[in-house]
Amino acid sequence: MASSAPRAAGGGATGAVGVSRSLRVITAPARRAWHQLTSMRTALLLLFLLALAAVPGSLLPQRSLNPLKVGEYFREHPSLAPFLDRLSAFDVFGAPWFAAVYLLLFVSLIGCLTSRVRWHARALVGRPPRAPARPSRLAGGRSWDSALGPREVVEAARVVLRRRRFRVGAAPEGATRPDGSQDFSVAAEKGYLRETGNLVFHIALVLMLLGVGLGSWFGYQGTVLVIQGDGFTNTLVSYDQFSRGKLVDPVGDLAPFSLTLEKFTASYQPNGQPADFRADVVYTTDLGGRTRTADIQVNHPLAIGSAKVYLIGHGYAPHFVLRSGDGSIVWEGYQPCTPRDAMFASTCTLKIGDTGLPPTGPTREPQQLAFTGVFTPTTQLDPAHGYISAHPAADAPGLTLTGYVGNLHINEGVPQNIYSLDTRDMRQLHIDGPIGTGRVAQVLALNNPEQRTIRGLPGGMTLEVDGVRQFATFQTKSDPFKGWVLVAAVAIIGGLLVSMRVRRRRVWVRARPASAPADTGTVDTGTVDTGTVDTGTAGAGSVTSTGSGPGVGPDAGSDARAMTTVEVGGLSRSDVDGFAAELQSIIRDIRLATAPVEGARPAWLGSPDHAEPPGRLAPAQAPSDARTSSDARTPSERGALKQ
Repeated sequence: MASSAPRAAGGGATGAVGVSRSLRVITAPARRAWHQLTSMRTALLLLFLLALAAVPGSLLPQRSLNPLKVGEYFREHPSLAPFLDRLSAFDVFGAPWFAAVYLLLFVSLIGCLTSRVRWHARALVGRPPRAPARPSRLAGGRSWDSALGPREVVEAARVVLRRRRFRVGAAPEGATRPDGSQDFSVAAEKGYLRETGNLVFHIALVLMLLGVGLGSWFGYQGTVLVIQGDGFTNTLVSYDQFSRGKLVDPVGDLAPFSLTLEKFTASYQPNGQPADFRADVVYTTDLGGRTRTADIQVNHPLAIGSAKVYLIGHGYAPHFVLRSGDGSIVWEGYQPCTPRDAMFASTCTLKIGDTGLPPTGPTREPQQLAFTGVFTPTTQLDPAHGYISAHPAADAPGLTLTGYVGNLHINEGVPQNIYSLDTRDMRQLHIDGPIGTGRVAQVLALNNPEQRTIRGLPGGMTLEVDGVRQFATFQTKSDPFKGWVLVAAVAIIGGLLVSMRVRRRRVWVRARPASAPADTGTVDTGTVDTGTVDTGTAGAGSVTSTGSGPGVGPDAGSDARAMTTVEVGGLSRSDVDGFAAELQSIIRDIRLATAPVEGARPAWLGSPDHAEPPGRLAPAQAPSDARTSSDARTPSERGALKQ
């Protein structure tokens, strides 16, 4: 009974180990998949796939933008279109496969950035990497002997690097090297903003993609053509084209307002180049509310609540009047014409479904009228091209028209483009007008009452074009995340500039006591050999004993001053040539700070009564006439010569 408890405990531990091993086996594939998904390589691959998936959206018509074009594509490609439709090729940006790539890209970028942000945060608060054993052996590194003690050298180097705005970390007091000797070193780092800029770039990219995605879900835009004197309300039925996000309710989410175009003004330069466009509008944001006035110009939209109204185009709309044989008006209205060149020569298409003419034929085909032609604001006759427009302004408006009669199929419930005419079930008319009788086309002068009427239409009807007005095309757009995208775009540019301009570099300084004399282990005040500080030698040096003596002679004062060997080196991740010059400047400053003039204290130590470090020997004074060329050598070089 006494041994049953230990066995039970051992059995429980074994069972726990087995469960843990089973969990690791189960979760290992998931961990590997997560690491693969959150790698930078996968993020780049998904970004390429997203760009590739967007290509069909630019090549094929999209239902959210132009359903009429989609219908035309189905009629022109009856076999291919249904297959593409099953692949959501006409609604690419709302397709499940596009959303899957988009979401995977988000997860990959966020997972990749999360680990990098954690690593960067730890590096910001941590210390720079420790100095190598011999930093002078790095490219551009230098070493020399100093009259200061190792701790003073470290402090001097730390101050110099601090002044240069390096992030400095000195070895803590009592730290030792692998060989057991005390560690006197300084590690400094600069240019961490490079990694910060890189992270800002990628985080801002994620935020911008997120803002674009949310904007496509919660935003909407509509385009409407408004003739001068008319207006529109911000409702779905008012727009010629309308697209909205999946989460937008067209009834309750559209900003309430109505707008009327009072006047449109366009000015041009003498050569026909546009100078200014201005739409004078009145609007109200509530039924029966106060009316406000505003001027809408190109790139100067009107902000109404969460929506903005942009001026994106303009043109001309002639006024047509269809009269019966007795002179009564059958139909009248303004018909916009679509500009086709810089001088605003425009294509006009007029469809009149209710003409009052009786149906004909056994199938009772309706007799409807249609006219096509070209409107020229400033009409001139060109011998080679016929009637053309010489200037965009409507100084001499003219209209060339051709008439048709037949079935327009506008009463069959099939949507049509009002700017194009299908004449397959129509017959061309021979009409009378200003240029003669029985012509297939007539040229009208809108400013001349005698030359703006077409006669000879079926049933004795006439068509008069008695004026022209300008129209403006407005786009209403609401994107609640547009500001988010703008801030992210600015952050992307800023992060990219920082990551490209800032250089990452590291500098290390190591100090170690100079080599002790080889022939004695004690210091005798009468037999001290001292060394000089070589401030012009790039190689590492050491203090070498020259034997016994009275403390005077060519090398006596120099050997006493060499207490520390200083080594400086550095590395840069980029711009090696530029860093080489900076490193030499740093070495020069550290060298000046660690090799003071004889008899003077370095400025960084403060007051002249600064305490000497323990065990430091005062430099012996040598007669000025006893100095020789040996003073220019380091103790290690003099020892090598004596050997």
